[in-house]
Amino acid sequence: MKFTRLRLSGFKSFVEPTELYIEPGLTAIVGPNGCGKSNVVDSIKWVLGEQSAKSLRGDAMMDVIFNGSGSRKPAGMAEVTLVFDNSKHPNGTRTLNIDTDEVAVGPRLFRDGTSEYHLNTQTSRLK
Repeated sequence: MKFTRLRLSGFKSFVEPTELYIEPGLTAIVGPNGCGKSNVVDSIKWVLGEQSAKSLRGDAMMDVIFNGSGSRKPAGMAEVTLVFDNSKHPNGTRTLNIDTDEVAVGPRLFRDGTSEYHLNTQTSRLK
């Protein structure tokens, strides 16, 4: 199973909605210091269920929400969505037991401390 896209909004340095397309053969994300490479890794860890703020390089979970800057207001929430390819295999089965070609999963954390988890835009529980 592979993921094809990563959508970030209000997550750490990604204040604007940002979508990264993961093309076949991609092996690394490169860029200068401070461009958000580690934040991409943190966002994937968060989508996959990491709940430790320390593992996401913060002191509290609220640290994943964009905190504002000199020219921008703080974001009200952080949201990350990881989109997996769930195309049918030659034998007609799918890797995930969901009858769609793509499966989107992700958490959403609000500044008031509440959170939601989504599976193909439907609110669900984290297990």
